[in-house]
Amino acid sequence: MESEKVSEEKVREQLKEVMDPELNINIVDLGLIYEIEVKEDGVFILMTLTTPGCPLHGVFDEMVKREAGNLDGLEEHEIEVELTFEPRWTPEEMSEEARGELGHLPGMNSF
Repeated sequence: MESEKVSEEKVREQLKEVMDPELNINIVDLGLIYEIEVKEDGVFILMTLTTPGCPLHGVFDEMVKREAGNLDGLEEHEIEVELTFEPRWTPEEMSEEARGELGHLPGMNSF
């Protein structure tokens, strides 16, 4: 990994390309990315899903690896993704932009 080319901010921006297919909002604005740690030998990403029963449970980590691996200086095999449900995701984790996009859904305008 070329660590001078990779930063937490660049990884976070790149991950905005990964869309939740059900909500059509990127996983960063949804608040699913809890931590990004850039190390000498790669990148560690701690993330969650909107629900533990998400049918895409086995797909999201590959989507995240693939997208982060598109960054200059980083390859997929240098990326570790860990899924956690502690703390559990809540709508409060979303960015203002994401809340605005979901405001039309029942129950979402209270956030």
